[in-house]
Order: sequence, then structure tokens, then C-alpha cells
Amino acid sequence: MPPFPPATDRGPRLPELLAPAGSFDKLVTAVHYGADAVYLGGKTFSLRARAGNFDEDGLRQAVAYAHAHGVKVYVTVNIFAHNRDLEGLEPYLRMLRDLQADGLIVSDPGILALARRIVPDLPLHLSTQANVTNRASARFWAEQGVCRLNLARELGLEEIRAIRAATGVELEVFVHGALCISYSGRCMLSNYFTGRNANLGDCAHPCRYSYAVVEEKRPGHYFPVEEDERGTYIFNSRDLCLLHHLPSLVDAGVDAIKIEGRMKSVGYVGAVVRLYRLALEWIREQLLSGQPAVSLTLPEAFDNELSKIGTRGQTENFFRARPSSADMLYDRMRFEQKFVPVGIVRAVEPLLIETRHVLNCGDHIEYLGPSIEPDTVTVSAMHLEDGTPMSRANPGNLVVVRTDPPLRHVEPHALLRKHL
Repeated sequence: MPPFPPATDRGPRLPELLAPAGSFDKLVTAVHYGADAVYLGGKTFSLRARAGNFDEDGLRQAVAYAHAHGVKVYVTVNIFAHNRDLEGLEPYLRMLRDLQADGLIVSDPGILALARRIVPDLPLHLSTQANVTNRASARFWAEQGVCRLNLARELGLEEIRAIRAATGVELEVFVHGALCISYSGRCMLSNYFTGRNANLGDCAHPCRYSYAVVEEKRPGHYFPVEEDERGTYIFNSRDLCLLHHLPSLVDAGVDAIKIEGRMKSVGYVGAVVRLYRLALEWIREQLLSGQPAVSLTLPEAFDNELSKIGTRGQTENFFRARPSSADMLYDRMRFEQKFVPVGIVRAVEPLLIETRHVLNCGDHIEYLGPSIEPDTVTVSAMHLEDGTPMSRANPGNLVVVRTDPPLRHVEPHALLRKHL
């Protein structure tokens, strides 16, 4: 049993924690760190075409693994389809039904209608790209057979509360991850700049590019583009983070909180899922003691952990007020990363790690366990599985590690990280 079992049926009602699973390894990590559900895509019909994604056998393996651990699987079928994109959709939907997926995430009304006709027993979740921003829209989609709405990211708390009061359909809210610099993710920059269609799952992320001006008679002479003298990353938003607003979302009756990140690393997915699982469990404890959700403030330890994850800083987006220039990164693509995932536990006795970053004897590493405060130890010795000693392991190595003090209560699939 993982140290972070899903917690949907224990004590006070809390939102489902929905995690990204861009590959099987990320799915396993999300399950280990306490996701109640994961969302993933097949090789087609998904808005993350360049994620690892899953073929039919991979989908079968993913659903079986998640269900064996009490975790639901929602499959993205969320492209905005042209006629040619509908080819093969019907057998694909039947295959997802036969694999016992727990729901479909859709945004295109035509795909929604086809799914209702072909696989009426599969629950339908509406993607954030469908842009639900008001109670009338929520009621409309509920009438179309949708059982869950992933609300637009342009909503504030009071708007979410108003939609909750107006409909009984489940409400899902993005709480963490990268933001598109477009309305509800409907971006055409990638199409125009690279020919890769973001709305068909092939975004090149031009919002993160550094821009300059070239005068046509002076090729190769670049003039910087500045906005308010802060630099050239004119479309580069900070990442969404609503960690400290979880009590408000619980009080508002939100049914699910969603983490963005199918394209992110295993280390990122695990660290963020762990952070939000622990925050939800802390909220649960306070509710059990009789405190109202709206009175709660997460302890400082959660900020300490948050500071070790991600590279773009944080923004609340529209949650309390309209975003401003302070929510952008105009002078750089990202902040310098101070902590990096260094390995994944593959076996416990002896401690076998698959390295994801350079690891040296003498490095101080943190074990991401079931407490918000990581266990910190020093690598005292390493050797390969055949016993060959080594002082440095490179990414992708499988190494047996000895630590001082010894790590205790270690679990397979757990993450280790280090300070750079």
C-alpha cells in the first residue's frame, strides 16, 4: 500500500485530487503520491500529442494499474476536431469503454454528441477549453449529458461559488501548473509560427520564446523587444498556484482539483501531487477538529515545500482579481532551479535508485515521504548492481545507495531530490 492512499471516502468530503499522467511512469508516481484520479491521452484525439501518451496496450495497462490501486482514469478526447479528425473515433471510443475507463474529457460538441450515442455509459467531463464561465453555460452543458465541468481558468472564487449554487453537476478547477497566454487555452500562436496546431494537441509553446525585432534591410541585427523595460518574454506567464486557496475551494463545494503537467517530468508530477495530497489531508484534520474550512491557513512548511518545485514562480491568475504585469515573467523564461529530482526508488533492500540527475557520494539528498518535511540524508557510498563501486552516477544509471543516516520506511516509486 502506498504511503498516500486515495482519500475520497475518509471523513469530511474533500475534492478529488486529479493528476496528470503523460506516461506510465508518471501515472505510477501520481498514484504513489495519493492521486484520487489521473487523466491521460491516447495516441490520437488528445491535446498533448507530444506527451508520451498511450497506445491500446498502454491504456489497458494504465487502467488496470490505477484500478488495482483504487484510482480512477479519465481519458482525454479533447481536440477541436475537423472532419478528417473524426476518422477512427467510433472504434476508439468503444475501445475506451471496453477498457473500463472511468470517463472521457471532451471539448468539441460534435465529439460529445458522438460519445453520447456510441458509449452512453461512459461519463463525460467537459474540458476547460470549452470555456464555461457562467451558470447558464453550466446548465446548458449539464443538459447535454455532461456530468463534470472543468471550469474556465478565467474565473474568480465568487464566480465559482455562483456556478456551484446554480447547478448540481460536478465542478472541477485547475489549481496548479502552466498557463496558456490565451483565453481558455485557445491559442493560435503555434499554428502561425510553426505550423503545429495547439488545438489538435501539437503546441510548440511560442509563448515561452524570447522575442526580438529585425529590420528587413539589416538581417542578423536584433533589436530587443521590451515591455515596461522588463525584457522580451512578452507572453510568458507565471505558473498557476492555488495551494493556499484550497480551503476556499473546499468551502465552495468544488468536486475536483486538477493539476496541469502531462508534459512535465516524473519529479515534477510526484512533488506537486504529494504537496496537494498533504495539504488536503491537513485540511481534513482541521475539519475533523471542528474548524470551518474558510478559517484555515496552511502552515509555513507548505510554502517551504512549494519553493522547491517549479521554475516560473506562481500566480493566482483570476482567482481573487484580474491578473496584472506582476503575474508575468517579462525578463526571463524561468527562474533558476535550486532543487532537482535526483532519483526514483526502484527497490528498497538494498536501496536501488534510478538516477534522473547527476548524483555524487557526499551529496545531501531529500527523500519525499509522507510528511511535509522531507527526510534529509547524505550519500555515503554507491555501487552498481554487480557490486562495482562508484563515486558519481549519471542520469539513467541504476545504483545501490547507502546513506548516512540510513533512510527508513522507504517505499518503491518514491522520489529523491537534491539542492544544486
